[in-house]
Amino acid sequence: MVKGCEHSSINIEELCNCSYQGCDRKGICCECLHYHRKNKQLPACFFDDDAEKTYDRSVRKYVKEYLD
Repeated sequence: MVKGCEHSSINIEELCNCSYQGCDRKGICCECLHYHRKNKQLPACFFDDDAEKTYDRSVRKYVKEYLD
């Protein structure tokens, strides 16, 4: 993993709403996107705070929340 993203403080403070305590990709958007894509999921920032807290990152959850 590449650490030291020059945008990580902006990502954490302004964009990253991930509430998962054990996440070591918090604020490192490129790693987060790759991780969730590999697992056929979407990252927390695609969900509002209530939906994010369910930790269901599935595309199905996203479609149900926002497109149905």
